[in-house]
Amino acid sequence: MQESVTAALGITVNGEATSTTAATLAELVESLGHEARSVATAVNGAFVARAARGTHRLAPGDAVEIVAPRQGG
Repeated sequence: MQESVTAALGITVNGEATSTTAATLAELVESLGHEARSVATAVNGAFVARAARGTHRLAPGDAVEIVAPRQGG
């Protein structure tokens, strides 16, 4: 029986270097505790729609931005 091993990727999230075992943007958003419908996402400066996050594969060195709307003034 062969064991499945997921290597950690070195990426940047909101300007901070981090490592993750998430394979897709959707997995990353969930692993960071964000509710998918309450954030906007971009990878390497390109907007990624919520519907595309599950198929958007992360790669080493990706720069991910996860932005939640804020209220106030």
